[in-house]
Amino acid sequence: MALDVKFGVSTWLWTSPFNSETIALFPKIKEYGYDAVEIPVEDPDLINIPVVADALASNGLAPIICGAFGPTRDLTNEDPKFHQTCFDYLDRCFDIAAQLGAGFVAGPMYSAVGKARLVSPEQKKVEWNLAVTNLRKVCERARVQGLDIAIETLNRFETDLINTAGELKQLITDINEPEAKALLDGFHMNIEEPSIEEAIKTVGDKLIHVQVSENYRGTPGTGQTNWAAWKRGLEAVNYKGTISIESFTPEVKELAGAVCIWKPLVPSQDGFAKEGYEFLKSWAAE
Repeated sequence: MALDVKFGVSTWLWTSPFNSETIALFPKIKEYGYDAVEIPVEDPDLINIPVVADALASNGLAPIICGAFGPTRDLTNEDPKFHQTCFDYLDRCFDIAAQLGAGFVAGPMYSAVGKARLVSPEQKKVEWNLAVTNLRKVCERARVQGLDIAIETLNRFETDLINTAGELKQLITDINEPEAKALLDGFHMNIEEPSIEEAIKTVGDKLIHVQVSENYRGTPGTGQTNWAAWKRGLEAVNYKGTISIESFTPEVKELAGAVCIWKPLVPSQDGFAKEGYEFLKSWAAE
C-alpha cells in the first residue's frame, strides 16, 4: 500500500548555519520534487522571517523548523540559567515557526547534544525529572503559538538520556501535555533499535515527523536500512506527515566535526538530494 506522505530535505545537507542566503537552495529543492524544507535554527538572529516566508511561497515549499541544542541550551543542567537560555531560544524558534506557518518545532530539546556520560541511577533520575519539568514549560510556551514540539531521540554517542523509542514514549507520557509529540530519525534508530517497525509502533500516534538517511548517513536506498520495516511501521500508525532527509557535508567543518563526518559520503550533495528523493518517492509508492 502506498504511503500518503510528503518529502522534505534539511538545508544542513549543503550548508550551515541557515541564513538569508540559504534560500538560494529553495528552487533546487523544489525542482528535485520536495514538498518541504527543514530549516535548522542555529542562530535566530540570522533568519529574516519575511524574506524566508517569501522564498517558501515562491517555491511552493512548506517549512519544518528544527532546533539546535548546544551546551548552553541544556534543560537538564542543574543551573537554572541554562534552562532560561534554552527557553528564550525556543521562544524565538516558536515565533519563527508560527510566522512561517510551521506546525511544530523539532529536535532533541531535552538536553544538550553531546552530553553523553555514564551517570548513576540517582543522577539519571534528577536529569530525567528536570527534562520532564522543563519540557512541560516548553509545551506551555508552544501552546501560546498554537504549536507542538517534536522531541527527537538520539543515539548513545550523542546523548545518555533518550536513546530509544521506548524511552521517548515514556518521556512524552511523563510530560503529559498534548503538545509533546515524537520525531524519529532513522540514523539513530539503526544504532539503537532492535526493530524499526516496533519502534515506530511504540510511539504510535505521537509521531509527527520522520527524518531519514542511510545507516552510514548516506543517500537513502544505498545502505543497510530496512526500508520494508519502515513502511510496515508507518502504515501501522497511519503516518501522514513528512519524511525528511537529514544529513551533512564535510565542507561545513564545525557541523561535520559535531556529527563525526570526516570525508564526503557522496560525490555531490545535489546528487544526494536528487537520488534520495527519487528513492523515497518510489519506495513510498510501492
